Amino acid sequence: MVNQPENQQNWYDEHIAKYSCDRRKNWYSEIADAYHKTRPKYPQKIIDRAIELAGLPPNANILEIGCGPGIATVPFAELGFSMLSLEPSQSACQLARQNCAAYPSVRIQNLTFEEWELEPEKFNAVLAATSFHWVAPEIRYQKTAAALQDKGALILLWNCGVLPCDEVYRVLQEVYQSHAPTLAEYHAKERDDRGESLKEIGQSAIDSGLFEDLICEQLVCQITYGIDEYLALLKTYSQYIALEETQRNYLLSKLREALETNCTNSIEASYISALHVAKKI
Repeated sequence: MVNQPENQQNWYDEHIAKYSCDRRKNWYSEIADAYHKTRPKYPQKIIDRAIELAGLPPNANILEIGCGPGIATVPFAELGFSMLSLEPSQSACQLARQNCAAYPSVRIQNLTFEEWELEPEKFNAVLAATSFHWVAPEIRYQKTAAALQDKGALILLWNCGVLPCDEVYRVLQEVYQSHAPTLAEYHAKERDDRGESLKEIGQSAIDSGLFEDLICEQLVCQITYGIDEYLALLKTYSQYIALEETQRNYLLSKLREALETNCTNSIEASYISALHVAKKI
């Protein structure tokens, strides 16, 4: 899912190496609409705090990496910032353009960060909302720092895996243990982690030697899904996208069966919304 248990960043780095550029660009294409409809929003409190910590002036120029359908783009655009938002997936890019049509100061380009031609020292901030782990490790911090003005800010936002309440979790774990043991283990680690591993991601920015003054904050948020919405949400997570289609569909059918038999149609869940802000040295 979204958050990064101990070896989860390695999982993404391995997939970056394994898949072709086109495959990576289209990783979320088939589920772009579900991603837009079911992924949690970033609380305004997190947005406002990130802007405060980054010290962004009202006329700030922001480069966004991997904007998806514009889940984080819109709240920044509403505040009047100029934004260049990069999105590899054509499907997600189209959604982002629709969602940001009211904001003329937002430009959305159908590019990966790797493909984007560097505009040196142009931006007050580089923003990545639940996307920075997809950037190739060899340029992740170097190109970001090069795009920033002196003392510009790296802003990383994360919405960490949506975890259902204990009753629903136990029902789902029985299905995972029977039909997808690796996912049972994954979700157990995710539940134990509760955002702790995000600290390691923030620290890696400092370890790059290109950033300083890291601040990490997080907020526990509540959200409610119907069964259809929750299963659609699961389909947007990389561990499910990576499954062979027949296996994924079979697993989701078993999860639906268990939820409909044992739970109400309303699934109460929580997630951690987090920020990392660091300044370019």
